[in-house]
Amino acid sequence: MEIIKYILLGILQGFTEPLPISSSGHLVLFKNLFNTNMLTDVNFEIVVNFGSFLAILIIFWKDIVKLLKAFFGYLFKKEKRKEYFPDFKYCLLIILGSVPVGLAGVLLKDQIDVFSENMKVLGSAFLITAFLLFLVRNSKGKKEDHDITYKDAIIIGLMQMVALMPGISRSGATLVGCLLCGLSRSASLKYTFMLYFPVSVASMGLGVLDLIQEGNISSLLLPYTLGLIAAGIVTYFTYSWLSELVKKGKLWKFSIYCLILGIFVLVYFR
Repeated sequence: MEIIKYILLGILQGFTEPLPISSSGHLVLFKNLFNTNMLTDVNFEIVVNFGSFLAILIIFWKDIVKLLKAFFGYLFKKEKRKEYFPDFKYCLLIILGSVPVGLAGVLLKDQIDVFSENMKVLGSAFLITAFLLFLVRNSKGKKEDHDITYKDAIIIGLMQMVALMPGISRSGATLVGCLLCGLSRSASLKYTFMLYFPVSVASMGLGVLDLIQEGNISSLLLPYTLGLIAAGIVTYFTYSWLSELVKKGKLWKFSIYCLILGIFVLVYFR
C-alpha cells in the first residue's frame, strides 16, 4: 500500500506540474485533506520533481541543444556571431526572465514557507490563478521567439515570481505574462518552459544537497524510483495535452477548474 501511495503521488506531481493549476498548491491541499506525512517528505518531492524535469528536458531537448550551441558559439566563434546572435539573445532572455524568481526565492523563502501552510491563502491563490487564466482567454499575440524584448522578459519574469506562492501556478502565471506581452501561443508555451529549467535546476540543486546530508533514503529507494518514473511518464503526456489546449486557446478550461477548487478550499477549510 505504501508503494502504491508513492506511485499515486508521483502521478499527481506529473499531472499537475506542466498544467497551469499549481502542482505545489495541489500537494499542500492533498496533505491537508488526507493528513498524510508522505506529503511533508521533502526528499520525495525532490525526486518526483526530478522526474518531471527529465520529461520536460526530453520534450525540449533539440531546442536546448540548439540554444547552448548558439550561446557558446557566439562567445567563442567571432566569425559566426551574426549567425548565432538571435539564439544567443534568446538565451539572455531566459536568464533575464529567471532573475526575479531567483532573487525572490532567496530573499523571501521564510515568508513563503509560512504562507504555504495557510489554507485561506491557498484558496485565494487558486482564485487568482483562475482570474489570470480567464484574463488571457482570447489572447492571440503575434510575437515569435526572436521578437521577445528585454522588457517582455522582465515582465514575464515578474509574473513567474508571483507563482512562488503555492496555489498560483508557475506555468499559468508565466503563460499569462507571455500572452499579455503579445507573444503567440506557441512562442508563449516555449518560453514558459524554457524559464522552467533554470528555476527547476536551482531548486533541485539545493534540495539534493539536503538529500545527501540526510543520507537515509536507502530503504525508500524502490518507492522513490517508482514515484520518479510515474511523475516523468505522466508529465510527458500531460504536456502534450497542454500544448494542444494552449494552441487552441482553451486555457479558460483551467480557469474554471481553479475557480471551483479555490471556492472549495475556502469553504472546506473556513
